[in-house]
Amino acid sequence: MKDNFSRQSGAYAKFRPVYPPELYQFIFGQLTHFDRAWDCGTGNGQVAAALATRFGDVEATDISAQQLERAVRKPNIHYSCQAAETADFPADHFDLITVGQAIHWFDHDRFYPKVQEVLKTGGVLAEFGYRLFRSTPAINEVIDHFYQEIIGPYWDEERRHIDDGYARIPFPLEPIPAPVLFMEYRWTWDELLGYLSTWSSVQHYLRQRKTDPVALIRAELEKAWAGADHRGIRFEILLRIGRK
Repeated sequence: MKDNFSRQSGAYAKFRPVYPPELYQFIFGQLTHFDRAWDCGTGNGQVAAALATRFGDVEATDISAQQLERAVRKPNIHYSCQAAETADFPADHFDLITVGQAIHWFDHDRFYPKVQEVLKTGGVLAEFGYRLFRSTPAINEVIDHFYQEIIGPYWDEERRHIDDGYARIPFPLEPIPAPVLFMEYRWTWDELLGYLSTWSSVQHYLRQRKTDPVALIRAELEKAWAGADHRGIRFEILLRIGRK
């Protein structure tokens, strides 16, 4: 698993979108036991914090120590800096395993055997993330050009899994039919810019070319924003869920 987010862990914690209650309600509705959960690639701990409202114990792992330092603290969450593919947990240990906006970074040939090992029979694996956001037609046009043409070459190869909806990532468990869900927000201009700054491709561009690529579209994007205090922002959630 690559560590693309340690450098901007502060912005990541501040500006990354938060999954809606409906997502967790659906996942929890597939379970009958709430003893232990594992959140893989936990990042800033937002998913772990939601799991902690229902589970007795939550294990949350990430390879970024910087992310874990900023993660949400709750007494029943235990954070550890370790890779999901080699995480040290007992067999048949978890009722639920979650992976939020991270499965595309994993070594799937190594991760899924680990899932089969530590997930209880009848336990659930839920993988979720989100596609490129949508807003007004004018904003979408600027963002699409930025995403594809300006920073397109700076995305890691794994990003393709988001673009094609996880279609090329194997899923070894019995699938559970999932609803189509969305994250919807009213963002300020500063929130939009802050979110763009968290993109790994933006950080790759910045390190390689020593200039901020967002500056290249700022005037055009501001024109599309049209001086509004807030604009609607919508993310389609990618969700795969299955039972062992």
